Amino acid sequence: MPERYTGMGYWEIITRQMSIVTKSQQNRFKESKIAIIGCGGLGGTIIEMLSRMGVGELNIIDKDSFDMSNLNRQLMSSIDSLGKPKSEVAKERIRLINPYVKINAFNEELNEKNLEKIIGNCDIAIDALDNLVTRVLISRYAKKKEIPLIHGAVHGTMGQLTVFNKNTITYEELFSLPSLGKELNDKRKKELNDLSQSTPPVIGPIANIIGSLEAFEAFKIITSKGEVTLAPKIFNLDLLNLSSISTVEL
Repeated sequence: MPERYTGMGYWEIITRQMSIVTKSQQNRFKESKIAIIGCGGLGGTIIEMLSRMGVGELNIIDKDSFDMSNLNRQLMSSIDSLGKPKSEVAKERIRLINPYVKINAFNEELNEKNLEKIIGNCDIAIDALDNLVTRVLISRYAKKKEIPLIHGAVHGTMGQLTVFNKNTITYEELFSLPSLGKELNDKRKKELNDLSQSTPPVIGPIANIIGSLEAFEAFKIITSKGEVTLAPKIFNLDLLNLSSISTVEL
């Protein structure tokens, strides 16, 4: 950190939002720990926005490294980051933005073996994924552990967001997935993978908008400020049709 900034503190970084929340509410956010699964288009935005709002600690996980195709939407990507692990790049970027955030970066894939390590001691889990199998894994785990799960997804110019907790229906129920009520064995995983085989098109702004909204849902949950978008309600947005913006109940 440059010497001229060494005297700055946590509260100076977030001073502009302190007319929106109380100090007690902000303190809860300062002491919170959130897991973000995925550090790409959604995840990079979520990580940055949570950090700029003054989150206390983040567990971030992604097994991939940046490539040229990420530059259109992934805020953590740059020419200098190409070939570097997304989780490590994100950790370094946040150090330069808000050094008061503790970042635990995992350059690995989320699976049954590391779920507890990544999510188990967190207040919230946030889905920044692009595959159904891992979404089902974290949704089942979060439901079992009564950890709120924030879901976001994008396709083309469209995005969606909702939140699951111990009192809502599950991710599999909301989207009527074929794995609902069944063991997640190899056959079920293949069925889920077959539903999302192709790489979806994405334009940059939609990933950043939905990621920002996911981050703010976490802020609302921790601070108890505002109304959380709880399933079966789902927020929808299409940048090519702004009249489509809605919160509907599936």
